Amino acid sequence: MASLRDELRKRGPFASVEQEAMLSIVRTSDLLENRMARLLREYGLTPSQYNVLRILRGEGRPLPCLEVAERMIQVAPAITRVVDQLLAMDLINKTQSHEDRRVFTIELKPAAVRLLAELDQPVLDLHAKLMNGVKKSDLRSLIQTLEAVRAVVEA
Repeated sequence: MASLRDELRKRGPFASVEQEAMLSIVRTSDLLENRMARLLREYGLTPSQYNVLRILRGEGRPLPCLEVAERMIQVAPAITRVVDQLLAMDLINKTQSHEDRRVFTIELKPAAVRLLAELDQPVLDLHAKLMNGVKKSDLRSLIQTLEAVRAVVEA
């Protein structure tokens, strides 16, 4: 297994272990995101579109667009664009609130429920494939470490 320094063909050492850890997280994230995007592309979706659909399915009821945006794994600065794309694909309904006309709620259409069901196993298989060879205990440690990093970043 090549070190990050070797992968990047970096001549000198990293400035600090923190720098190496940060760059390693970013590099790994990019590789994983690319693999996930490749799978989703086969189903006509982007990662952001898939994330919106999963949030809606998980909640099981219509949600305001801004709440969906807050719950996304990756911040989507243009939630309106993602929602418009899903509307054009006929995967969601969008309704203006009667109480507050500035608020729009979105909900899944049956076609989206079917598409997500079709994607469930391929996504789980991809997760297993990409994490193959990493011990469960190491994965749990990684999860805890990343939670600690997020806590610092969000503080």
